[in-house]
Amino acid sequence: MVKNASALQSPEENDFNYFYDAPGAVPGTLKIDPNAHPPEIVLIDYNPEGACRVHLKQPEDVTAYMVSASVSWVDVRGFGDEDILNRLGQTFKLHPLVLEDVVNVPQRPKVEDYDDQLVIIAQMVVPKPNGVGFWREQVSLILGKTYLLTVQEEPEHDCFDPVRERIRFSKGTIRERGADYLAYTLLDSIIDGFFPVLEDYGERIEDLENEVVSRPTPKTLDKIHQIRRDLLLLRRAIWPQREAINALIRDASPLISRDVQIYLRDCYDHAIQVLDMVETYRELASSLMDVYLSSVSNRMNEIMKVLTVISTLFIPITFIVGLYGMNFKYMPELEWRWGYPLVWSIMLSIEAGLVYFFWKRGWFRPSA
Repeated sequence: MVKNASALQSPEENDFNYFYDAPGAVPGTLKIDPNAHPPEIVLIDYNPEGACRVHLKQPEDVTAYMVSASVSWVDVRGFGDEDILNRLGQTFKLHPLVLEDVVNVPQRPKVEDYDDQLVIIAQMVVPKPNGVGFWREQVSLILGKTYLLTVQEEPEHDCFDPVRERIRFSKGTIRERGADYLAYTLLDSIIDGFFPVLEDYGERIEDLENEVVSRPTPKTLDKIHQIRRDLLLLRRAIWPQREAINALIRDASPLISRDVQIYLRDCYDHAIQVLDMVETYRELASSLMDVYLSSVSNRMNEIMKVLTVISTLFIPITFIVGLYGMNFKYMPELEWRWGYPLVWSIMLSIEAGLVYFFWKRGWFRPSA
């Protein structure tokens, strides 16, 4: 079976398996999801003097901007039209294997050098509005000399709005730099997008710690399993992404200036921080499972202790009433006037003695 997910997925809907071709498939074959969003092409063209934002109807409309001296950011959102995607590949002269990696998602984050183009595959995570969980999406960046082509799975969610605002209002030095700096800025936004998601998981783990200790339930176990699964997905997203950024720093490319490589080091540091947080939270989630099992075992021990005390209290009096319940004719106490009060006195004395003994042993105190 060929894995393909052209729509943005949450961890509950997709197990983050990477795409693979069916045996014997023709290289460069595109697998289009019939439910995928139709492509939306947005161009942001800018230079130190100004910036403009244009919605392009056809992929060929970008040609006039690509030959200019300004930087052109072509953002394609959606995979729902194979014809437009093929025409986009022809316009940017993309290798068929590049277009396959861009469209057939999800791919493992990586970097590939095609001489006049640098292809960067990344995974982006976006926190859900309710603050529980996240969406994930593949973002492909094709870097040219004066342009950057980005391809996203859908038009609704991304973490690039701060970059768009910086270009629009000329904040910082982004409009004074080239397309390689724009690629770094988007990569840095993708990596930084992991931090809000991980902060939410950190708070959820803290809440679970209190719940596991004080009132563990089967739902608590489900929550632990879900967090562990989500953190595994985040790890599978950030681990190869760190390697890809390291490749950009290590392998010199004429499309990336020395100055931008220095900025990429900071991006690499952020990726390491994200990976450290993921590993730490995974260890905490694993320890929560041990704490949960210990809490359940302690509760079971408390229940068994109560039942044991009750059973022990009734064992001696059960023996006595059973003894005098035997149908023997000659039992001396049966004819005695004070036999019945004496038996009651003996049973109550035994019960009082057992209760005092258990109290002295600390059996009536709750376990720490």
